[in-house]
Amino acid sequence: MQQSCQRLLMPTFPVDEFVAACKAVVKANLDWLPPYQSHGSMYVRPYMIGLNGSLQIHPATDYLFSVFAFPVGAYFKAGFKPVDFVTSDYDRAAPQGTGAYKVGGNYAGSLLPEMLAIKAGYNDCVYLDPATHTKIEEVGSANFFGITPDHTFVTPKSPSILPSVTKRSLLALAGDRFGLKTVEGDVPIDQLDVFSEAGACGTAAVIAPIGSITHRGKRHVFYSETEAGPTTKKLYDELVGIQYGNCPAPAGWITKVPTA
Repeated sequence: MQQSCQRLLMPTFPVDEFVAACKAVVKANLDWLPPYQSHGSMYVRPYMIGLNGSLQIHPATDYLFSVFAFPVGAYFKAGFKPVDFVTSDYDRAAPQGTGAYKVGGNYAGSLLPEMLAIKAGYNDCVYLDPATHTKIEEVGSANFFGITPDHTFVTPKSPSILPSVTKRSLLALAGDRFGLKTVEGDVPIDQLDVFSEAGACGTAAVIAPIGSITHRGKRHVFYSETEAGPTTKKLYDELVGIQYGNCPAPAGWITKVPTA
């Protein structure tokens, strides 16, 4: 959030106060915390907005920082089941733009491409790199990853991709706990056959296994269109297990909220 604020010339909120605010909101809303093993989560959303009323284009002088939380179910209605994507001709972000930052306007531009993908029978769309339209950048509002038959975890690297905490968590778990080689680099859309499994990862979905990606009328199926691949499921179970407290967490990954 501090990086996003700096990009938009907004003040950066102190880290200790940020964490304290999130803890306070979670504690105040414990009655809304979904029951254990209900597949629900407490979604916590910090945000900052400018308050000044002005027609001029310049940074505000007054800002509101706030945090809200609410219970959510599975991001995709099917739950942890493979979902299908289609590539979009629209761009999610521009080169050297705000694609790598958490900005509300980034999501506004994705509404039409998502609607078109759903109308065509897909769950969402795949955004290609805005410069050449030859490489995968993101899938919907999530990060992409692919797993090769030789146990390599690959995820795109680009200056216009959100630096997802979920993606960084999966990179760490893939390498440290499952012995996979991890690579951040180009993912050409015409070389999907190098992957035996694929997924979309992000805060809300955690991992959504990708059953297929259709590009220019050609449909590529990964592990299966009905069940998640074994490595994808291992990664999902491990990360969710850490979130639920069932699996040991790496140092610094868990923040406890006192309830008394």
